[in-house]
Amino acid sequence: MSTTFKNRVYGAAIIKSINSNYNADFSGQPRKLPNGIVYATDKALKYTIRNYWKNALNENVFYFKSLSENMAPRSLDETYLLHYKEFKNEKDKDKSKLRLEVLGNLLKNIDVKLFGGTYAGKTNISIHGTCQITHGLNKFSENVIYSEQIMSPFRNSNEGSADNTMTTLGSQSRLEEGHYVHHFSVNPKNITDDIARVDGEGLTIADIDKLKEGLRKGATYYDSAAKSGTENELLLWVELKENARTVLPSFVGLIEVNDNKEIDLSNVQSLLKEAHIAADIHKIELYYNKALTKVIHQPEGALVFEI
Repeated sequence: MSTTFKNRVYGAAIIKSINSNYNADFSGQPRKLPNGIVYATDKALKYTIRNYWKNALNENVFYFKSLSENMAPRSLDETYLLHYKEFKNEKDKDKSKLRLEVLGNLLKNIDVKLFGGTYAGKTNISIHGTCQITHGLNKFSENVIYSEQIMSPFRNSNEGSADNTMTTLGSQSRLEEGHYVHHFSVNPKNITDDIARVDGEGLTIADIDKLKEGLRKGATYYDSAAKSGTENELLLWVELKENARTVLPSFVGLIEVNDNKEIDLSNVQSLLKEAHIAADIHKIELYYNKALTKVIHQPEGALVFEI
């Protein structure tokens, strides 16, 4: 029985953030669009998934920060050597051998196979991943951000400062409540040519199961001080039939969170009921905690599971 996964998928992952900072900018504030709506980058969600794969599932994850023995972040080439020990074809006059070597090894990592990546080191490679994730938008009507001062247990070390005998003060910012909606798509054909070049293994059912698990659990699993209160709230998974030609729009604009904090899927329900789309759907899955999350107008025929 083949373990290859061939179907395209469209879906949404909703991240709930209560008195938390799911994705801060470089000033420490939750990220905001010019219109004041809070958002999170695709990198924020991907990080939680990578972290879950690496630390909960013990998967090989390539694009993840690591430190050398001197506590310095490793470069791209140093990270490659950490995983694969050497560049076997580095000195070969045929530079394509090195590219194929690096490409083949990178595609053994689940994060590269799914999210892709750019390699600019000993050689240059760009891999278009099979799973594309959009920025997440807070669909809750309020975007209330607050800041609070915090005190360090250590004094100011600047001897020239008038406050050098006082402990230092800092601040931290939180979003009072947010429900971030990320859209994603999966297309196994994105890596077909690269897999053929290195005679590797394409996207598998096992890879998809791990992607689903990361989308359901990654944010909840990553429990730092700043992100305490950030949790996976819902996963919508719409899997098309193998030869389907349907292309679905982003679910970010279709999903609403009302003032009662109910997730309203009425627009998604209407879209998926359209005859030409319904005919191409293999299955619809919904994952959420029924005790904590209220979902209204869920798509007809959806299989519902605990997140």
